[in-house]
Amino acid sequence: MGQVLGCVQVDQSTVAIRETFGKFDDVLEPGCHCLPWCLGSQIAGHLSLRVQSLDVKCETKTKDNVFVTVVASIQYRALAESAQDAFYKLSNTKEQIQAYVFDVIRACVPKLNLDATFEQKNDIAKTVETELEKAMSHYGYEIVQTLIVDIEPDVHVKRAMNEINAASRMREAASEKAEAEKILQIKRAEGEAESKYLSGLGIARQRQAIVDGLRNSVLAFSESVPGTSSKDVMDMVLVTQYFDTLKDIGASSKSNSVFIPHGPGAVKDIASQIRDGLLQGNSVE
Repeated sequence: MGQVLGCVQVDQSTVAIRETFGKFDDVLEPGCHCLPWCLGSQIAGHLSLRVQSLDVKCETKTKDNVFVTVVASIQYRALAESAQDAFYKLSNTKEQIQAYVFDVIRACVPKLNLDATFEQKNDIAKTVETELEKAMSHYGYEIVQTLIVDIEPDVHVKRAMNEINAASRMREAASEKAEAEKILQIKRAEGEAESKYLSGLGIARQRQAIVDGLRNSVLAFSESVPGTSSKDVMDMVLVTQYFDTLKDIGASSKSNSVFIPHGPGAVKDIASQIRDGLLQGNSVE
């Protein structure tokens, strides 16, 4: 009804292109406009001023001959002041943007290794945005932002990269495990050394206590029983310990001791050896 009466409505964030007898006449802003169709005026089309997004997938190869698929997200919009150029100069805006993205990416990525491609993703996006901005500004379009949203290597390359990463981590784990075992062995050796040292101190103190006890016993016995010598006391002590040992062995039902045939007289020989050793020690002192 509005067109019959010569009125048209242009929605918000949209402009309309008016032609008169097929020739561009004016750009109509959002709102209601009078369109005298009887004078040859008509709406040639509408142009959205909203930001649009275009995802472009580009397959290329890196400097180290690895094929990758780069996905770029282009955000762009038409400029109201250049609506005439945006409407008339390009027949397919998306294909034009896609062609420029292909050209820039396939010029940048082959200069970089695979690792550098991932690391310099923002630099690639900036280069694409700069080149697109220079090219699309002539057609009435503004490049709002360019993002490299994905870099996908070939599936075989990705599997190989994962295997390399896994092998590297396993090597690090093996090294850490070996280092831990080394530390455990060192600590264990230090503990054994400390244990042996303390055991030696204990044995030395035990023997010293035995010697002190025997000396005190000999002195006490000599004082209590006049006329006895140190030899007599030592012989009696050794015989007593000998019989105590036999008693303890006989009382045990699971004894595994082996006796070589001998008699109590052997204790006299042992006593002589101990006495000679003590006398030799006193003479050295």
